[in-house]
Amino acid sequence: MSASPVIVFVGSKGGVGTTTLCRELARTMSDGKNVALVDADLTGRRDMAVLFEAVRDLDAARVTPPIARISSSGISLVELADRYDAAFMLDPQTVEALLAEMTGFGAILVDAPEPFAAPVRTFVTNARRIALIVEPSLLGVTGGQAVYADLLRFGVPANRIAVISNARSESEPVPRGEIERALGCKLVAEIPPLANRTAQNYAKSVRLLQRYLESLPDEAPMTGLQPSAAGPASDSPVPLRRIAALRSNGHAAAPVDEKREAFKRQVHDALLRQLDFVRASGAHTDAAKLAELRSKVDSITATLAAEAKFEGTAEELAALRQEILDEALGLGPLEDLMKDPDITEIMVNGYATVYVERHGKIERSNKHFSEDRQLRLVIERIITPLGRRIDESSPMVDARLPDGSRVNAIIEPVAIDGTTLTIRRFGQRRLTTEDLINIGAAPEPVMDFLRAAVQARLNCVVSGGTGSGKTTFLNVLSSFLPDRERIVTIEDAAELLLNQSHVVRLESRPPNVEGTGEIRIRDLFRNALRMRPDRIIIGECRGPEALDMLQAMNTGHDGSLTTIHANSQRDALSRIETMVLMAGFDLPVRAIREQIASALDLVVHTARLRDGSRKVIGVSEVVGMEGEIVTMQEIMRFAQHGVDEQGQVIGEFSYTGVQPVCLKRFAEYGIAYDARDLNELKLLSTLW
Repeated sequence: MSASPVIVFVGSKGGVGTTTLCRELARTMSDGKNVALVDADLTGRRDMAVLFEAVRDLDAARVTPPIARISSSGISLVELADRYDAAFMLDPQTVEALLAEMTGFGAILVDAPEPFAAPVRTFVTNARRIALIVEPSLLGVTGGQAVYADLLRFGVPANRIAVISNARSESEPVPRGEIERALGCKLVAEIPPLANRTAQNYAKSVRLLQRYLESLPDEAPMTGLQPSAAGPASDSPVPLRRIAALRSNGHAAAPVDEKREAFKRQVHDALLRQLDFVRASGAHTDAAKLAELRSKVDSITATLAAEAKFEGTAEELAALRQEILDEALGLGPLEDLMKDPDITEIMVNGYATVYVERHGKIERSNKHFSEDRQLRLVIERIITPLGRRIDESSPMVDARLPDGSRVNAIIEPVAIDGTTLTIRRFGQRRLTTEDLINIGAAPEPVMDFLRAAVQARLNCVVSGGTGSGKTTFLNVLSSFLPDRERIVTIEDAAELLLNQSHVVRLESRPPNVEGTGEIRIRDLFRNALRMRPDRIIIGECRGPEALDMLQAMNTGHDGSLTTIHANSQRDALSRIETMVLMAGFDLPVRAIREQIASALDLVVHTARLRDGSRKVIGVSEVVGMEGEIVTMQEIMRFAQHGVDEQGQVIGEFSYTGVQPVCLKRFAEYGIAYDARDLNELKLLSTLW
């Protein structure tokens, strides 16, 4: 093999500047010596060739595909493959022969994205150091932990991994001490933050890194490396049996207590042998049966703790028993998150990674599952009482929790990186009109107008993007419905909470194991028309049922409410038109648009803004047809002007000045409403 020192560079995630740092280090080291720079990225992106403006030269030098090599200004640039399919022509023996020929260089720098392909491992096993480039951000450090753990599993000694901080992002960086605690090792170099970076301080940092790498002693190749089933090497300062999480405030998560985790696995194995928790899921709504299950779980835990001579205080044992109870009978590590009223969304990306949405912003949680089996058991516990299933033949499922929270789960092979669970939470207390006004989601004149519209039986659509608050706002609109009316709700997963007494709730059903028994939204809608409804509320219109909905609105079932995913009020009409075409009937576009213009009265658009707040940003009225176009007039809009120093959105609600056509409908229904109230928006806008 080559006697030249090999240094392999790998990034904690994409976009951390690994390739750029390799180039600059090669330029610095080539002052007075020959340096080889190897592009071992086999995806075909050719970043190194582009940075050196050497694409044509490398293509001309590719006499023996797929490897190409050119020399310029003391740097020998080697490209292993120019495209993805060419990488299949490489084998470890070819790369070993290449490395054996690369003699006489002061250093061989290798840009090798992780995970390492088989041909690239030749460089890894012969590396003097593995330089791990970490961005000092929450995602960057988390990715660094994962790569660090993978290197240790691969058999690379911890003392050969050099961690370098490269602040590419302008976001608030994670401090050096937190990075070192999270990875369990010292940083060998820090590249200055992008916001404060100059040519001088960047060059100085690269020179310091050069001196560190050139001062390293010669070491023997790391032969015989292979993935270790036992996990990281024992000299790892922090146990990284799995990817550790950073706390949401940026502090490093506490190291995993291996003895505690082993005891928990022992308890869970015993519980699985002695109790069928999936079948017991139906008892979760029965207080007596649930208390009995808790007693059994607690008894088994206490017995095993005594047999294992669990070391710890009484308080630690009590906390551990409660944790096991939550995992065995509840949602495990998600139980604490479900109790936090500020969390509106929980997102599990594989058993070891949990994100939450708090106050409209996504952040990493320090919670995690111990293994994929535990996460799958929680999902089974949620869906089994609802008569739903999830397996390889049906890898996706929608469900709901007893508190009304919406659940979506996807498993392998559809979810490539492991089981994914998403829980959309709804507050224990329903938001009221006053709540929306107080938080600035909508001004009082707009809510008064919408109250009159619902009471006058106008057909309303609430549009918006994912997480924009459509369902929450639909709940508020439904509070304006008279209590004397018969209301039928139709949903994929029941989540609407109506206060009226005369409500019939219908929920769709997926097919069973044999592929039969499916009940679609469209089927429920047709059945609802035979139930003598005064109002029909569809939780979300997303398919062919749009045609039936328009037909119902045009044949006496006015006053209906629904939500739809769309980017604007106008886009909502286009989406409805598209969904009608999905019904399979060859209808003329003009006929569909005439149905839309006749059926719909109002479109209320909601959005989640940059600061995480959710607002009604537009209310438009459908007024008819002009030629082939459905005409609309905007009644109210929210205009954003920017953000303040705290990152909060600055804007105002304003009345467009048009006279709503539906005011005549208000008068016909005897609803007292003064259109001059909308003029107050100009005054109220100065207060938001």
